[in-house]
Amino acid sequence: MNTTASGMSTPGQTVGPFFHYGLPYDGDRDLVTPGSPGSIRLHGTVYDGNGAPVQDSLIEIWQARPDGTVPQEPGSLRRDGWTFTGFGRASTSRDGSFYFSTLAPGATEPGAAPFFAVTVFARGLLDRLFTRAYLPEDEAALAADPLLSSLEPERRRTLVAEKDEQGYRFDIRLQGEDETVFLLFPGR
Repeated sequence: MNTTASGMSTPGQTVGPFFHYGLPYDGDRDLVTPGSPGSIRLHGTVYDGNGAPVQDSLIEIWQARPDGTVPQEPGSLRRDGWTFTGFGRASTSRDGSFYFSTLAPGATEPGAAPFFAVTVFARGLLDRLFTRAYLPEDEAALAADPLLSSLEPERRRTLVAEKDEQGYRFDIRLQGEDETVFLLFPGR
């Protein structure tokens, strides 16, 4: 539900299918130049409740720099080739896949697990979905993470990307078996 200026609740609007026409921009998925020093590839596929790829969805990420600081520079929509803004947007292709060229995020506080904040927009959703994609390397930080440790192990794994030959794979399942854990925020 959305709220009007008078505080009354109104129904949400179904999103899409318009992502491929109005929201992509040059360099949207390239937070850093692919292949540049330190660059990694975060990629995956968005699946619906039946396990079919969702070809008309949009994924956004926000992240810390490798040193754990949160970027606050402008320029996310007009990339200059050297300013790291920590924001990226990728629409899915016909096979439901997406990718980002970025840097591995650092922990934003000592002992915390580094993660990408992920937002999903897709056909049939009344509002965007929020989740996280954690990197798998620091098992101690993952075990200590408050969000991850609050979940059952089989649910926890839906938030941890897998290292593969292309970088890190993070599939998003909108519902059904192995549904990705989505987050709620107060007031939403």
